[in-house]
Amino acid sequence: MGTMTEAEFTEIVESTKRVVLSAIEKNLYPRFLHAIDDVVQETYLRAYKSLQKKQFEGRSALTTWLYTIARNESIRMNEKLGREDKKIAKLQAEPDREPAPQSDNNSEDMMGWVKRLPARYMQVIKMYLGGSSEKEIADRLEISPGTVKSRAHRAREMMRKMMEKEGQHAVK
Repeated sequence: MGTMTEAEFTEIVESTKRVVLSAIEKNLYPRFLHAIDDVVQETYLRAYKSLQKKQFEGRSALTTWLYTIARNESIRMNEKLGREDKKIAKLQAEPDREPAPQSDNNSEDMMGWVKRLPARYMQVIKMYLGGSSEKEIADRLEISPGTVKSRAHRAREMMRKMMEKEGQHAVK
């Protein structure tokens, strides 16, 4: 077999996305859930490059291999965003300094979008952003972990659409 076709790679993505999302949900810190799309993209980009170079030897199932890549990418993202959080906290703690403008704007924008969500979605996202785990949220709201996941997913989708819409308004 020569180089992989787009259709073949699309088939791999379709057949493995549940496993990849499962790995990310288990390993990406809840407060970094906003970066889930980046982690998915990085996982498949890394897998694609490895498959093109014939580095996947088939000693494990494709899903096991992709789960491992997704786990590692989640851990990498936790570390990267954790370092960014520390830098922002350090800047904000320094006297005689204005708070870091990008962190202010991002958190203000983020909270603005969160506040525009329907109450049941806003509740879940606020708790995630506050550092609560899926299980803690489920227990506190007396709903199933699956409902927490689905509300968080829908909330992210609604916020993404709001951001896109705002971006369009800004352009016009």
